[in-house]
Amino acid sequence: MSHPLLSRLTQDFGWPHLNSPDALADYLARAGLHCLFIPGDVARNLETLDAAVILPELQRHFQRRFDCALVGNAIEAPLRDATRVLKTPSFLFYDGDRFLGGIAKIRDWDDYLARIPQILSQTPAPAEG
Repeated sequence: MSHPLLSRLTQDFGWPHLNSPDALADYLARAGLHCLFIPGDVARNLETLDAAVILPELQRHFQRRFDCALVGNAIEAPLRDATRVLKTPSFLFYDGDRFLGGIAKIRDWDDYLARIPQILSQTPAPAEG
């Protein structure tokens, strides 16, 4: 995590930085709605920095209905593969440990306002085998 906008998420907002499968499992074992932020490569993807600013604003807009965590490089690729949300940056939504859906790449604000409630209201998707 080399960029100040990513560091801000963990230092200023107190979001966990998940760097291992065990840390991910522990985080998702908690009840409630979660959003995992997969930043991708900050040096190659300029949208990552936009996403790092947008997600805290979305969390506030939705009155902290979901908590947030930053996904580290060590578990990013397996998580993207497991959820089939392959492009970054991406926001992955969970109800406990059940994947609900994801939003990849930067979108218009109105798109987030329409899609996030749809995702959060879904019955959790079955686990992929």
